[in-house]
Amino acid sequence: MTTPSLLILPGDGIGPEVMAEVRRVIDWFGDKRGLQFDVSEDLVGGAAYDVHGTPLHDDTMAKAQEVDAVLLGAVGGPKYDVLDFSVKPERGLLRLRKEMDLFANLRPAQCFDALADFSSLKKDVVAGLDIMIVRELTSGIYFGEPRGIFTEGNERVGINTQRYTESEIDRVARNAFELAMKRNKKLCSMEKANVMESGILWREVVTKVGEDYPEVELSHMYADAGAMQLCRWPKQFDVIVTDNLFGDLLSDAAAMLTGSLGMLPSASLGAPMANGRPKAMYEPVHGSAPDIAGQGKANPIACILSFAMALRYSFDLGDEAARLEAAINAVLEKGVRTADLLGEEGVTPVSTSGMGDAILAALDESL
Repeated sequence: MTTPSLLILPGDGIGPEVMAEVRRVIDWFGDKRGLQFDVSEDLVGGAAYDVHGTPLHDDTMAKAQEVDAVLLGAVGGPKYDVLDFSVKPERGLLRLRKEMDLFANLRPAQCFDALADFSSLKKDVVAGLDIMIVRELTSGIYFGEPRGIFTEGNERVGINTQRYTESEIDRVARNAFELAMKRNKKLCSMEKANVMESGILWREVVTKVGEDYPEVELSHMYADAGAMQLCRWPKQFDVIVTDNLFGDLLSDAAAMLTGSLGMLPSASLGAPMANGRPKAMYEPVHGSAPDIAGQGKANPIACILSFAMALRYSFDLGDEAARLEAAINAVLEKGVRTADLLGEEGVTPVSTSGMGDAILAALDESL
């Protein structure tokens, strides 16, 4: 049996620090659970620009196309703000998504009970929250043509085009229905069919796909109403599927329901490869946080949970993913906190590596 392969791209800012803790977790699974991974590492973002003059070297892109999964840290930082748009660190991330055709972005919003007080919403509204937003990632208004800034008469006009094909909607909808089948068999599709023709098509295609999943309870909601309902009572949802723009907005709103961006992972999935696994890239939702880089303040949990998602979705190791998630929950229940989660009495403040130590200890206790 071929050893599963994993390409690690730490990136910029706190990326290398949080990824170092992921490497320790990967090593633990190899030493204690016999799960071996063929791990390679390369550059992306500003780190790649500093060496190659581009945010993603062609050789790195080729590696990403060959491995079973990519695990990315974060990209960007103020030192790169002066660069031309075409070589900014974020272009490396966008190229990975586009060329790997990672069309389905999975953004879980899970509120650990121990952190419910960190949410801006009341504890009873968010405690136990566990929803999944599936965002279409490679089409829609961010990629549609025509786009640009043009001169019309005596003034400039900015143009972006919302464009979706039936097949693009169909494939992300099927991904969402498959997820719903593995969860609580409940799916809400969000668009703006009341004012956008693309929304009308979105609703029609999702409804048609739903005929192939009769066990899933499908509902539709306008995206602005969905944003309001996420703030009012988020636990009414299980899986949400939506387009690129609305998914960007709704997933960030849902992220903050949980209290800290430092806790949230994500997965971007594409079509199945020859081995049956989907092309995939996993990354924490948080950015590169250059203001705390190198200070041991970063929370590695989002990046570690991204690896847990890789275990579940790329390597069919759901039980081991659950083991890792349970270890993280146990650590939080004990009051172990990185700098972003301080504020309560009786907690134990730890550094980035200290959180890694605690999670590895909890993993040992799970054996």
